[in-house]
Amino acid sequence: MNNFKSGFITIVGRPNVGKSTLLNALTGEKIAIVSNKPQTTRNKVLTILTDEESQIIFVDTPGVHAPRTKLGEYMNKVVNDAVNEVDAVLFVTEATSKLQNNEKEIITDLFNKKIPVILIINKADTVKNKEDMLSLIADATTLGDFASIIPVSALKKDGVKNVLTEIKRLLPQGPMYYPEDMITDQTEREIVSEIIREKMLRLLDKEVPHGTAVEIEYMKEGDSLTKIGAVIFCEKASHKGIIIGKGGEMLKRIGSYARGDIEKLLDKKVFLELWVKVKEDWRNSNFLLKEFGYKEEEE
Repeated sequence: MNNFKSGFITIVGRPNVGKSTLLNALTGEKIAIVSNKPQTTRNKVLTILTDEESQIIFVDTPGVHAPRTKLGEYMNKVVNDAVNEVDAVLFVTEATSKLQNNEKEIITDLFNKKIPVILIINKADTVKNKEDMLSLIADATTLGDFASIIPVSALKKDGVKNVLTEIKRLLPQGPMYYPEDMITDQTEREIVSEIIREKMLRLLDKEVPHGTAVEIEYMKEGDSLTKIGAVIFCEKASHKGIIIGKGGEMLKRIGSYARGDIEKLLDKKVFLELWVKVKEDWRNSNFLLKEFGYKEEEE
């Protein structure tokens, strides 16, 4: 293993450009939750890809945005912390829009820190006029020298192999940091709670799912069946009614869709029980943020 390479790669970009979809495509595992709503990812998620020649530790981050709550401030801090002491950054933007000013500021900051940046232009398959993409690339290159610029379709997995090849080129020689069969630093409980939250993001409209958190009350594993109880916390009584739905129909749908993904994760049958409780304005409560896993421990 003399020539073994390893390193940490952070995935950065504004909300809803496909960072988590790209991560899942790169690793072949569904670890990061995916939604068409912005600010889906809240915490830093490590996903580990190991083969005979390398170990790549991907760090998925929340999208960079203007925070309106303490949760939002925490999410931005997660992004800033994640770009320090990494071997390279995948900066993800959309082929369908011009680089925004906050994107340019982040890229410039990365160049100033002397961190190699691979520019990933996602959703390249949706561009009808190739001149638009060339214009985006020309605009980006005025900011500095990218390690490479790669158009991809994370959803269709087009261009993903090119990204992996470029990452491996940039990796330094190093040890295997994690066991070769380990694919994430997330516990099963954490992944299960995120799967439930993903289904709410997909099924519920507007602000309701952004004001939710999921806490696993119990997870009892049997030989052929795992029993899971989870509480969905929301910020308003009116939101509770929307999440439960008429005759409990929406909560049943959330549970049914989540159970399917959880059964794939655990490779066994799952009995999933969900409850909904109101915790007003929890996104601005330091105590509740820490309780729900969104606050770092004090130094």
